[in-house]
Amino acid sequence: MNNKIPKPSLSMALLPIVLTLAILGVQLFYFGDFTPHIPLAAGLAITALIGWFRGYRWDDIEDGALHVVRVGLPSIAILMTVGMIIGIWIASGTVPLLIYYGLKVLSPEIFLAAGMVLCAVVSVSLGTSWGTTGTVGLALMGIGSGFDIPMYWTAGAVVSGAFFGDKISPLSDTTNLAPAVTGVNLFDHIRNMLPTTVPAMLVAFAIYTVVGYTLIGSNEVDFTKIKTITEGLENNFNLSLMLLLPPIVVIGLALKKMPAIPSLFTGAVLGAVMAVIIQGISVHDIFNFMHSGYKIDTGIAEIDGLLNRGGITSMTWVITLVLIALSFGGALERTRCLETLIDAIVKRTRTFFGLQAAATGSAVVTNLVAGDPYLSIALPGRMFAPAYTKIGYSKLNLSRAVEEGGTLISPLVPWNAGGAFVITALGLGIGDGNFENLLYIPLAFACWLSPIFGLIYAATGRFSPKASEQELAQAKAEEQDALDHANIMKKETVTS
Repeated sequence: MNNKIPKPSLSMALLPIVLTLAILGVQLFYFGDFTPHIPLAAGLAITALIGWFRGYRWDDIEDGALHVVRVGLPSIAILMTVGMIIGIWIASGTVPLLIYYGLKVLSPEIFLAAGMVLCAVVSVSLGTSWGTTGTVGLALMGIGSGFDIPMYWTAGAVVSGAFFGDKISPLSDTTNLAPAVTGVNLFDHIRNMLPTTVPAMLVAFAIYTVVGYTLIGSNEVDFTKIKTITEGLENNFNLSLMLLLPPIVVIGLALKKMPAIPSLFTGAVLGAVMAVIIQGISVHDIFNFMHSGYKIDTGIAEIDGLLNRGGITSMTWVITLVLIALSFGGALERTRCLETLIDAIVKRTRTFFGLQAAATGSAVVTNLVAGDPYLSIALPGRMFAPAYTKIGYSKLNLSRAVEEGGTLISPLVPWNAGGAFVITALGLGIGDGNFENLLYIPLAFACWLSPIFGLIYAATGRFSPKASEQELAQAKAEEQDALDHANIMKKETVTS
């Protein structure tokens, strides 16, 4: 059915996207409500209506939406597991221990730079930016609060480091997806991302260091507040170095290339064991903390505001958003609206720089429209691949472009799965029109600097590999197969 109906015109393909963004804009900026669920659901309905008008059956549109939802189910499983980990690692004392020693050891001047590096190391080891953000990132938010550092600065450093790892770790799902859809080798893909990733991280590190020593370091540190927080943690938790066992085991399993979900779930189970042994928490309370989140009343606002969180239910807002966004993206893909848009871009691209900019931009736009990092990598990765070999450039350039426009931009879009998770897990609290903490978006320097370095290389020709003889031969064979298939289909049509 999908192949029998011709692609929509460019104006028809743009219609559901423009209408959805208009509704989203009204919800966010006119009403001041950060709840993009209904606008995206309206976008799904508009796309389905246009598809029905063009001849698609509802069953076909539904199948397209559910197909993309099925692709995203592993990410939803990770969300639920991370929710459990947040609740139980707080209850066990693991997160309070990290906050406690962070306030004891770190100084405000080096905090942002050190926090970014710590998140990067953990994320490369785990292969999941979400797992890193929800655990180490959450602890860093507590340390930053103790230093009176604005939440958006800490969140920017956390996102920079966490999503750096998700971009280059061989254990990451998106790092594996990008070379898979473009047809290149995984480790060649990782090596080709280093020329953009390393400079972006170095620049970000330098900015966080300068900010730490000038803007933040110039402020008087409220040691009374720090003492209140550390004493409050000591009074309410048994702080033992044994509490580091769950994160150490999770990192060890990841280094042994265990899948993310079993590794994270093992961390949740170990956290539960630590909670029973060290904190004396009952099994019934553990179940409640993993389901509904941790609850505590210390009388210290900073501690209560940070530690009263977690649980599977805390991820409901994000999970429902992911499901709607995936469905919307699937409907746009099934009705061939996204295909039309990307085809229009490819046909108007003549130079390598234009192609690289178009591939990166398409991944960014798909992130903005469909709200899903997986679709933002998979769709442009499939559509742009033939164009690279036609002009003699390796598809490694494409895999880098979609990874940077997909993985790294995802946390910077608030209604995207990545952005929604960051906002929820770090407790940025941007409801009721309070959008101040969205400043983390421009302050996540490594995420948006990396694509810029990629475009600079495309313009100058540096770190932009040409197609190998093997790639050219493979492209020629694929082109011939497509031509043969088209001729067979034409003969069958004439015969029928």
